Amino acid sequence: MSIISLNCRGLGNPSAVTGLRDIIRREAPAAIFLCETKLSSREMDEVTVRIEGYTDLAVDSTGRSGGLAFLWRKEIKCELRSMTSHHMDFMIHVGDSPWRITRLYGDFNEILFTTEMKGGQRSQRQMTDFREAVDDCGLRDLGYVGYGFTYDNRQADKDNRQTRLDRALATMSWNDLFPRAKLINMDREWSDHAPIKLILNDDGSTPGYKKRLFRFEQLWVGEDGCEDTIREAWSSGETDIVGRLQSCAEGLTK
Repeated sequence: MSIISLNCRGLGNPSAVTGLRDIIRREAPAAIFLCETKLSSREMDEVTVRIEGYTDLAVDSTGRSGGLAFLWRKEIKCELRSMTSHHMDFMIHVGDSPWRITRLYGDFNEILFTTEMKGGQRSQRQMTDFREAVDDCGLRDLGYVGYGFTYDNRQADKDNRQTRLDRALATMSWNDLFPRAKLINMDREWSDHAPIKLILNDDGSTPGYKKRLFRFEQLWVGEDGCEDTIREAWSSGETDIVGRLQSCAEGLTK
């Protein structure tokens, strides 16, 4: 089962709609989030009718700015929790364990680390604030497969800017539910943003997975056994600081 998210930069022309249909036909996702459709909900319904097997809910654009949509296969039960011009929030009912998925959209355009950009400059304060917000929400970045930057401003040479603006974040409980989940940064097509594809149960056939960097999560402090895990890892027999830290990271992420 997979879910795709795409900032499509408008679906008001036939070539963009054809591109969307090609992605869905090729990837066969269970669901797909779209932002910047630049369509009304009625116009989005007309697009979805042309995509066999899917239904949708959409948020109107403001003129030709914004616009959100969530398309899912008709055999999947999706329950809307809330939606605004900047988010859509659903419960997905598959098997015995329903789970929640939220798509956020806006002019945030922030990154976590300087390694997530190519060209230009970023405020260290803003990146720190973003990392702290992610930690405060109890979320973890899922990492990715593929090219490291999902946005390209399509300028040449020294004016080119590339950043990782599209990502997936998840709670620890969601990670426990889908321990083999992987995120793929797909190739850009008509949009200046690349689609991202979340595979819930990867079978190991996806090459080039970029492992998540270990970061200590503040929420672990309040969990039973955290202190014991650190103490045990620190006395695991490793003699150098790097080995002890690696042992500690492995213990905490089990």
